[in-house]
Amino acid sequence: MTQSIHPTAIIDPAATLGSAVVIGPFCVVGADVVLADGVRLHSHVVVEGRTRIGAGTQIFPFASIGHAPQDLKFHGEPSELIIGANNRIREHVTMNPGTEGGGMVTRVGDNCLFMMASHVAHDCVIGNNVILANNATLGGHVHVGDHAILGGLSAVHQFVRIGAHAMIGGMSGVEQDVIPFGLVMGERARLNGLNLIGLQRRGFGKEDIRALRAAYKALFSADKTLAERVEQVGSEFGEQPVVGDILSFIRADASRPLCQPRAEHAS
Repeated sequence: MTQSIHPTAIIDPAATLGSAVVIGPFCVVGADVVLADGVRLHSHVVVEGRTRIGAGTQIFPFASIGHAPQDLKFHGEPSELIIGANNRIREHVTMNPGTEGGGMVTRVGDNCLFMMASHVAHDCVIGNNVILANNATLGGHVHVGDHAILGGLSAVHQFVRIGAHAMIGGMSGVEQDVIPFGLVMGERARLNGLNLIGLQRRGFGKEDIRALRAAYKALFSADKTLAERVEQVGSEFGEQPVVGDILSFIRADASRPLCQPRAEHAS
């Protein structure tokens, strides 16, 4: 299939377009943009900056992709926005490139869904199969693991890490790191258990879920320090890969504290 470019679209001659690219009415594509095979810009889409968009990704009307970060420390450094394959980026979504203070790259994985008016700020790293619901927003330097889901109108503080398979409830303000498989909710979000429905939907077995529930209860009990509880859980459940994912997440260097449950949700 050959390229299809609407006559009202404005494409810089220096832009790189793969095969079967479709660019609809009134789109604008900048000089340093790379669109891989099968990318589709539906209409009124603006893609600027050093932006690479992977094969099969679709971007819907009025999305703004690759414009300068909303960071007063940005001074035009040649940073990048790299978006993977087969993503769906819906209306009014905004995504910004990286900055010198964050590694110069904002990176989005494959097979993600960014619903209407969601925002990915500078220097974020988004895994595969992630969903941001309507108006979900990420501050700068946020890391989101594979299969995480962020509910509508949620907001994530800069430098926060969201673990793989985590679920963020709608209208939640997330100021602290969320463990893999965690479920958080609330105006100032607190850990509210495990994302059990998500685990079941993704085919995790009963043994994995039992291990996660036991490990969760031990990690967030009132006994001992968190460091001591982590070591205890490691010795008891360390051979379970799903538990190991949580322990590795907790042990990693972090800029933000760990989101923990209120006492009534610790078990």
